[in-house]
Amino acid sequence: MNEATRQKLERPIRCVIFDVDGTLAQTNDLIFSTFNYVAERFAGRRFSPEQIIALFGPPEEVAIGRIVGEEQLPIAAAEFYEYYYTHLPDMARLYPGIDELLKELKERNIRLAIFTGKGRRTTLMTLEGLNIAHYFDLLVTGDDVTDHKPSGEGIRQILIKLKCTPEETLMVGDSVSDVKAAREAGVRIASAQWDSYSVEKLREMEVELSFPSVAALRRWLLSQVDKERSDECRR
Repeated sequence: MNEATRQKLERPIRCVIFDVDGTLAQTNDLIFSTFNYVAERFAGRRFSPEQIIALFGPPEEVAIGRIVGEEQLPIAAAEFYEYYYTHLPDMARLYPGIDELLKELKERNIRLAIFTGKGRRTTLMTLEGLNIAHYFDLLVTGDDVTDHKPSGEGIRQILIKLKCTPEETLMVGDSVSDVKAAREAGVRIASAQWDSYSVEKLREMEVELSFPSVAALRRWLLSQVDKERSDECRR
């Protein structure tokens, strides 16, 4: 690690932006099941996990429209949301340590935000269903941007609304598009590799901060935040 990179990584952190799926919550089984429920009912086919992941980026209704066609989209979307909401309690969970990490960051007055490609409706279902919505100061979803990930538009919205600078902001995400969005917006990126479908591709991108577990992220992140708090107390 060169000196410039080291100095960048040691800058104070006052804002942390999280992706949702694969970062905060294990939702893949729920997402795959919901998409295939709709695909079978309205298009008579099933999709592999890889095919569904390839649809990610824009909100769910865009992907649903590609599967079932625009004519069937309204009823298919309604059934998608109903299935997702009904099955969320049994098929989605927080990764171990996420609730504690969010609580500890909030106690340290770190601004917390969500930037996800999910639509606002499923984002709220997920955060509220897993009882973590109250931690976040701002949600930017796929419904709130013109250019979706890997564009950094959503991150720039967060920086403006929360009055944070790129230098003091960290994005935590599990996908290649998260890395690209963070780099475009000029913020640091922590690669969440505890349940990523893109681990090999992420490694190829040479992300400076990569974490194999929530516990590893927590240790590093809280040490950075607490170091800054300690330095401020001495000043």
